[in-house]
Amino acid sequence: MKVRTLAELKAFKRAMAEQAAAHAARDDAERLLKLRREREQKLFALAVGPVQPLADKGRIPPRRVPVDPQPVQRLRDEAAVMREALSDDFDVETLLHTDDMLSYRRPGLGPAVVRKLREGGWSIQRQIDLHGLRVDEAREALGRFIREAHQNGLRCVRVVHGKGLGSPGRTPVLKQRVLRWLVQKNEVMAFVQARPAEGGAGALVVLLRPG
Repeated sequence: MKVRTLAELKAFKRAMAEQAAAHAARDDAERLLKLRREREQKLFALAVGPVQPLADKGRIPPRRVPVDPQPVQRLRDEAAVMREALSDDFDVETLLHTDDMLSYRRPGLGPAVVRKLREGGWSIQRQIDLHGLRVDEAREALGRFIREAHQNGLRCVRVVHGKGLGSPGRTPVLKQRVLRWLVQKNEVMAFVQARPAEGGAGALVVLLRPG
């Protein structure tokens, strides 16, 4: 049997005393917390006065399904800005080049840009088809498409507007509007009528300025 030395006994006695003091301190803290809560409840009861619990009538609380917030006003504002920014009355005829095929380039750009665009020097990265859309819908869709394509760093896109064969008088109404809208977009550097394999007279290949 191991015999404890005097130093070990003193250390053990000291540890036991420290443990007992810690327990006592914790008990005192819990007692004080309980007293404080009871005092706060009594003060609240004195301030509010006597209360009576509501009778339970077996009501079932309604089930509320959370709905994701929709930025309705922001979408309306963006649509309004788009309608105001792209005018149908813009005179585009003086800005277009109508040699063998329709084309447009911003002032300051040389004809080599248009030639390269016609020859497929830029790969078409995305396209939008405006067939079947009303004028307002087409205008907003085109504006949003050009803006997002530019924000995503795209350089060359295709806009399909159709040849207008199904329009009254077989005139390409939407095509003329698309020409006006594209010329007004700051993101657009140039565009040309698509090659036959890319849609021909029913589409435009658009070059966007670098982001």
